Amino acid sequence: MERSIEAIWKEGFLVSDALVAPKINQLYNQKSKHIVDKFKRMFEINLIAILIFSVVLLPVSFLFGMAYMGVPMFLLLNAVAVVNKRLSNGLKKIDKSVSSYQYLKAFDDWMKEQISVNTKMSAFNYPWVFLSMLAGFWFFEIDGRILGDALMNKILTHYSETYLVGGIPLIGIIGVMLVVVLLAFFGGRLYKFELKLIYGNVMNRLQEMLADMEELRR
Repeated sequence: MERSIEAIWKEGFLVSDALVAPKINQLYNQKSKHIVDKFKRMFEINLIAILIFSVVLLPVSFLFGMAYMGVPMFLLLNAVAVVNKRLSNGLKKIDKSVSSYQYLKAFDDWMKEQISVNTKMSAFNYPWVFLSMLAGFWFFEIDGRILGDALMNKILTHYSETYLVGGIPLIGIIGVMLVVVLLAFFGGRLYKFELKLIYGNVMNRLQEMLADMEELRR
């Protein structure tokens, strides 16, 4: 009685948790290395792009009189780059001599850790970006007048009875705080949405390969 292709694959795929069928082993090794190498390239390019953007943004913000936005954004972008650069060092510790399944599993574990760290950071990053942009526009000068002051004078002219806190309308402070809270709460979701846009294909292929390998291990 002829054996099914599935039975042959399962027989040749794993013995004592190691890939032993030469052709299958080679195939999965190539695919595993391709996925990990592709992610590494994309990850490194992304970090370089963040650093370049921060370096360009800083002098440009001074040039256009928006230093209150440029400096905080420069600090944030470099902090993000440093944290992720340190996380990327974990990729070098993954043992390449193990089976393709173990190699991909270790990479998947590292990726989950990286996503977890950045998700937590996003609760701080997005509010920081918002406040930086707000400060940049608030202190932006137009014809010798600070935009924030001009806006306050206009509001007080029309709403003279507006309750002020430190010279700023209370409703404005509440509005800013509300936006900050919302960005902090949804920061992780926003980060994961951006993550899918950039690395979605690689992450999907990784999960598909792991699912295939785990199916064959059963």
